Amino acid sequence: MSSDLLRNLNPQQLEAVTLPRESALVLAGAGSGKTRVLTTRIAYLIQTGQASPGGILAVTFTNKAAREMLARISAMLPVNARSMWVGTFHGLCNRLLRTHYREAQLPQLFQILDTQDQQAAIKRLMKSLNVDDEKYPPRQVQYFINANKEKGIRAQHAEAWDDYSRKMVELYAAYDEQCQKEGVLDFAELLLRTYELLNRNEVLREHYQQRFGFILVDEFQDTNRLQYLWIKLMAGRPRDGEPGCVFAVGDDDQSIYAFRGAETGNMRELERDFAIRKVIRLEQNYRSHGNILDAANALIRNNQSRLGKNLWTEAGEGEPIRVFEAPSDGNEALFIVEEVQNLAREGMAYSDMALLYRSNAQSRVLEHALFQAGVSYRVYGGLRFFERLEIKHALAYLRLAANVDDDGAFLRVVNFPARGIGARTVELLQAASNTGRTSLFHAAKAGGIGGRAGASLAAFIAIIEGLAGSARNIQLPELIDEMLERSGLRAHYQNEREGADRLENLNELINAAAGFEPDGMDNEEADDLSSFLAHASLEAGEHEAGPGQDALQLMTVHSAKGLEFNAVFVSGLEEGLFPHENATQSRFGADLPAQQVSRSQQSFSQNDGIEEERRLMYVAITRARQRLYLTYAQTRMLHGQTRYGVVSRFVGEIPEKLCKWLTPPQRAAAFGSFTPKSDLWADVRNDGARNGGYERATPGPKIVREPSPNYGGLPFAIGQNVRHAKFGEGVVLACEGRGTDTRVQVKFRGEGVKWLALEFAKLQAA
Repeated sequence: MSSDLLRNLNPQQLEAVTLPRESALVLAGAGSGKTRVLTTRIAYLIQTGQASPGGILAVTFTNKAAREMLARISAMLPVNARSMWVGTFHGLCNRLLRTHYREAQLPQLFQILDTQDQQAAIKRLMKSLNVDDEKYPPRQVQYFINANKEKGIRAQHAEAWDDYSRKMVELYAAYDEQCQKEGVLDFAELLLRTYELLNRNEVLREHYQQRFGFILVDEFQDTNRLQYLWIKLMAGRPRDGEPGCVFAVGDDDQSIYAFRGAETGNMRELERDFAIRKVIRLEQNYRSHGNILDAANALIRNNQSRLGKNLWTEAGEGEPIRVFEAPSDGNEALFIVEEVQNLAREGMAYSDMALLYRSNAQSRVLEHALFQAGVSYRVYGGLRFFERLEIKHALAYLRLAANVDDDGAFLRVVNFPARGIGARTVELLQAASNTGRTSLFHAAKAGGIGGRAGASLAAFIAIIEGLAGSARNIQLPELIDEMLERSGLRAHYQNEREGADRLENLNELINAAAGFEPDGMDNEEADDLSSFLAHASLEAGEHEAGPGQDALQLMTVHSAKGLEFNAVFVSGLEEGLFPHENATQSRFGADLPAQQVSRSQQSFSQNDGIEEERRLMYVAITRARQRLYLTYAQTRMLHGQTRYGVVSRFVGEIPEKLCKWLTPPQRAAAFGSFTPKSDLWADVRNDGARNGGYERATPGPKIVREPSPNYGGLPFAIGQNVRHAKFGEGVVLACEGRGTDTRVQVKFRGEGVKWLALEFAKLQAA
């Protein structure tokens, strides 16, 4: 009976589940039971006879979510799961195209290209067209193609504003032609081909509009433009003249994938296009204690572009939010490890704790501290620092510099980045190596291979020999910096769409070298490079938890979405780190060449970057059930140098009454207690607000420090008010360097943010 299905629903959940035949938008806050509402809604429609199992279309974003939904429905009702259309956008489109392959102009057994297959197809195309893959990196071509497809744009309609983009459009058209000839589809094509098929085939379109009287969409805030158009087309207007019923469940406060094309504006369009009369808000939270929810609510209210809701719970206030200010990133990591161990001693499983960070590169310092303490951990949704591809490439160059006979390292990087040394050349080298009983490096150095491949091998040998020479004469951090330049790794990743994260990891490798100290177990005759490589190998191979083993969970905040833990640590809460510095620049421009960033993309970043970062912080906070830690450091290693930062604006947006400050009093006293001029400090925390910026003014954190002129040998402290003869008054954001190389970053009123060399700037305290 339907009464059994509805028995334990709260009033808002019950209202959503039992809605009459009309479209609805359900704002489901974190931990409010959205999956339960979706599955119960489907079961209710079937049990009450409003729909058959085959007359419901339910769209999710992951196969895991689709499987969970089907399992729950099957547990509620005796239905044949195979008759139901429940799946991801790509999975449902594949099902429809398999059924109507002729109408879609596809072979019956068309194949689907995954991401790597697609990139290989693009490389093959570019080679056949004799296109320079350095000027037009295959990954950038892949991104250009997919980004246009996800907006529903074919090559003939793609935006081209200069010679570079016009060439990209030509490659897009040639790629589509190649795929059609070969009978293959990439992921983006699945959705676009389905949309185009239904759009032009009226009979087929009306068939599915009549069939699916109810369309339910999970995580609606993550839909991109084409996905929304697809939903709108599937709902349509059947012959009775009434639009189909779209039941969209989502949370605009958890929309964190704008860089993938997600558009929160789809929610407002849904309200308009489907004449939605009422937005149902699921605000009762079944996950977190009250103080955590109050912190999340206070934080997210600073975003202007939101539909609005307020999470609450019956679980009580719970513990205060613990805030820790560390003097350095190393101290921050040690504090986190100590707290993790304390919680474990109190009986909390490691797997019930999560350590979150904004950027993958931050994990290196944290992993090192965990390694030293012998705490098992698992990196969720990614690789541990020393196992990441770009780090392995960098270490391979260093291994060759230390030992040219390392054939494994040679094979990894001899043609990475690509330098025209193909598989046939490597086979010849291996044959020469076997014949001469020598290493691949010495076989290559002996010559014998002519043409372009021979010249490329000679250039590669010169790189390695140059690095080997430098290893004897310069410090380890400088060697790694030189290696990144001479090898071409830095330039290679600067040209990749996803290269920004990889570059951060490579720069973190410099930090690892700068902070590396050989321990007593090292061979006394080993040089710093050999000791560091041994250290990297040990940390790559130890303390990774095995299957089923209790382990601390490490992950980026993006990876944490949808998960929950008893205790959550959010680390690195400093301006420029979280929120990320890209938030105040072009989000797209951070990882794309300037000529590939359109004006509309730049507009997105300038208007919405900080709000998206705040939503990301909201996601981080709402992962915690019982205990939440927020940590930040006054100094952090960056590019092998100490950088001085300022606490994240997000810490200041959490009411002080909810927080418990754990910073030792004597440590805080070393930095004093300082109150900057409120108007300048508000400018810093609301960058751009007075010039068409993206958020309304909010007060900075109550806990601030008095400038300590002699701290670290610097004449100014973070947050100190200063005056410049030309630029006027400002506030210090960051400091770096020593002596005559010291420079400071200052936010000036009316002049923006500037880096100034203190030797020449003549700054004065205001």
